[in-house]
This record gives sequence, C-alpha cells and structure tokens, in this order.
Amino acid sequence: MKIKDIRAVAVDLTPKETTKPRVPQQKTDGFISPMARYPELGRRDWSPPWTRVACVVTAEDGSWGLGLTNNSGPVLSLINDHFAPLLTGQNCMATEKAWDLMRLSSAPYHTAGLASYAISAVDNALWDLKGKLLGRPVYELLGGPQKDKIFCYASNTDISYGTENSIDWFLELGFKAVKLFARHGPESGIEGIRKTEELVARTREQIGDNVELMLDGWISLNVEYVVRLAEALKPYRLKWLEDYLLPEDMDSYFKVRQRLPGHTLATGEHWYTIHPFALAASHGLVDVFQPDVNWAGGITALVRICHIAEAHGQTVICHAGMNYPYGQHLSYAMPAIQWGERSEGVSPPGVPLEERVVLPGTPVIKNGYLIPSDAPGFGIEVTKEWLEERAI
Repeated sequence: MKIKDIRAVAVDLTPKETTKPRVPQQKTDGFISPMARYPELGRRDWSPPWTRVACVVTAEDGSWGLGLTNNSGPVLSLINDHFAPLLTGQNCMATEKAWDLMRLSSAPYHTAGLASYAISAVDNALWDLKGKLLGRPVYELLGGPQKDKIFCYASNTDISYGTENSIDWFLELGFKAVKLFARHGPESGIEGIRKTEELVARTREQIGDNVELMLDGWISLNVEYVVRLAEALKPYRLKWLEDYLLPEDMDSYFKVRQRLPGHTLATGEHWYTIHPFALAASHGLVDVFQPDVNWAGGITALVRICHIAEAHGQTVICHAGMNYPYGQHLSYAMPAIQWGERSEGVSPPGVPLEERVVLPGTPVIKNGYLIPSDAPGFGIEVTKEWLEERAI
C-alpha cells in the first residue's frame, strides 16, 4: 500500500470544559523562563503566535493516520512543501525508510529543531495509519504491552489556580507523584533560591513522604545556580531536577554532572532526534531522558532513544506523554519507560480529566495509572470533518 497524500493544517484543539473550576484563577507572572532577564517582556510578548499542527497521511485505499505537533508557522511549510512530495508514493508500512528520508533530506537546514517537529507529525501519522491497515494498536506493533499499566505523575504547568490548590486536586485524582516549576532563576540571586526552597518545602509538607516530588527549571538556569539550588533542596528529597539548562549548551551539562555526581538529573524535552541523547548517554550526563514524541522525531525516533537509554542503564519518560495516545502507546511497550507525565495543566481544580482530552479516543488517567486504547492505530476517534472544523 502506497502513500497517496500528506497534508498538514493549523488547528485549534483547545478542549471545551463544561465544569467550572472550584477555585478562581489568580493573577500570576508564570514560572521561570529563559527570558526572565528581560522582565519587560511577558510570555505572550516573546512567544510565537503559532498553533498546533494536524498532519494527515492518506493511503491509496483511503485509510488515513493522524499526527500532531506544534509551531504551525514554519512546520506547515516543511511538511507540505518538502516532506509531502518526498514521501508520496512510498510504502505506507516502510516507517523506517520514511523517517530516514525525512531526516537526511532536512540535514542541510538542520534536522533538529523545527524540522524535528515536522518529522514527528508525519512519523506518528504513519504509525497510526500502519496500525489501522493491520487492524492492531500501535503498542502491539512496538512489541506488545511491557507493563500492565502506566504509572503517571502530574505536572503543575498551570499555576494560575494556586499551586497548593492544584496539588490538592492532583492528590484527590490519585496521583502519587507531582512536579513543580521553579519561579525564579539566576536573575533572582539568593532570594530566588530561598523562595524556591520555600515552595518545595511547602509542597513536601502538603504531599507527605509517600508521594514523589520533582522540580523543573525550564531551560532557565546556569551551572552555578543549579548547583546552589540542588544543595538547598537536599532536605526535601526531590526525585529529580529537570530541564535546568539551555538545551544546546552541552558543555554545561558536563559541568553540572561533575559538580552534582550524586543528584538525579533529567532533561530532553528540547532535545531533538537521537544525537543529543546518544551523547548524554555515553557520558552519563543525565539519568532520565524526557523526549517529546510529538517533537523529537516521532515514534521511530523515540524507540531509538529508548534503546540508547536502556543500553546505558538510564530511563525514559516522555515529556507530556500521557496527554496524547502517541506517548501512551510508546510508554506501554518500552521497558525503558517507567512513568508517564500528564502535563498541560493536567486540569483545573475540580475539573474532571475527561474534559481535558484534546483528541477524542484518548484514555484518561484513573487513580494515577493509565492503560492505552486497544483500538487499531492509536485509537484516535476523529474524522477528517472534525479536523476541518478546527482548522485555522
């Protein structure tokens, strides 16, 4: 079966909540960002206006698969103008060849970064299509279930309802692990370290000793600040410190590991394709890889990353992996993946997780665990008409 058509469109897939949050939103400056040194620019001022991308790959018999990614502005052109003509007429089942064609053909303008987002959408759509053509869920094509269910943690990416309120809601939903986001970076000096310690200390007291706690620095710290912060937070038993440096600053990852040899470090949501993970694995720079299946090159790339991690005694947790079926199926099948992250705010306090589903057919977390859909492909329950209604 050959590929007949590949088309990507910008879409708005914002979930429509019907339940009113039980607490009001609060005014907040948000969590830390690499732009914190320019306080005159809020996140809306410096973030690009691009939306999500939906990519549909259609086979000769009319069957089709769906992939998602971000950064619609440039990614639409990469898919529609470059990858679509390149892959049309290729074998639908040849996912390895298709991935390699996209990777090599984008090398002149750098496969990592925006090109990786485009590759992810096409690759995931091909895996969805392959599963539908074979009548099997993608996790079976990846080797079958490796675990009975996926242990999930909740990331407090939306702090507008108050961290304490959100953490209470996460615990009520049954999560046994939660992640905070730092609010302060190097620009805040010792006061920022003190405030971050207070945030972590309050949350540790709130959740008790039997719930895991992590902290995310969202690519906004530097070597000195990471070391000082890690030392200050030792009493609170963080499972890991995450995403603490600019993603391309590999030299600083070496320095942090040298300074913090006994601290568990995690990163990778802003690393793209396989090479940063291979370098980090071979030198033991981090303990937990966190690639995003919708950003880092799709299922095909993440299977490679899982194997790299496993060969070096490291683990993988897909960034936002429980938000969409793609990460759910991969996590269900890969031995290197032990946990799953529910991100994008999880849900406002009091709002059921079912109302936060972006793609119909996506299973939701129950009491801190998730089991993927066993429907063909990724089990996504949408029509082309549904997508067209949400096209921008």
